[in-house]
Amino acid sequence: MCGRYALYGPVSRKNRETFEFREREIDFGARYNAAPTQNLPVYRVHPERGRELTLLRWGLVPAWAKDPSIGARMINARAETVAEKSAFRSAFRRRRCLVPMSGFYEWEKVGGRKVPHFIHLLNTDVFAAAGLYEYWPGKDGVEPIESYTILTTEANELIRTLHDRMPALLAENDYEAWLDPGNEKAQALEQMLKPFPAEEMRAYPISLRVNNVKNDGPELLEPAPA
Repeated sequence: MCGRYALYGPVSRKNRETFEFREREIDFGARYNAAPTQNLPVYRVHPERGRELTLLRWGLVPAWAKDPSIGARMINARAETVAEKSAFRSAFRRRRCLVPMSGFYEWEKVGGRKVPHFIHLLNTDVFAAAGLYEYWPGKDGVEPIESYTILTTEANELIRTLHDRMPALLAENDYEAWLDPGNEKAQALEQMLKPFPAEEMRAYPISLRVNNVKNDGPELLEPAPA
């Protein structure tokens, strides 16, 4: 499961707040509590415009959907079944993307409560989860929507203490093959969606402030008092 994440760097300030990723940039301020249905940066190879960093809505809305509300239930797609599920298989073949993030959140069950944790990589400020994007053409007066989902895989040794799933984080040397819309080697693509090495990650408990999506600032990343 990946239901919240943070994206806060690297940022360049050219008279505005601009996020940069893989030599592309977009007007976007730091976000410490990114949540489903928000418009967030996604990197893809568009069939007409080529490589671009653009804002898409988190929560994939299939082209055949009757209305966009289904997207709230499709913020994640399981890597093990993405090639077969009707909502995702077409996008898996042709519309793969990278979802930049600086870290993500997961909740540990402790007694009768859930304790949020922030998880990040040790050696980079920004990394990418495997994603899929889709175009919904609009219906009954509702405007068209471009949306995305984040793929998940089984948890590694670190995340397993918190949850049995984690985002499918890609190794940087797999980015190009994942993005390539002409790459139809399903088995090779699925091999990229494995648990990220636990020794390259850190997780620590934070305050309950992250539970409220209205809270959004660097203070969310502060370790919780012992």
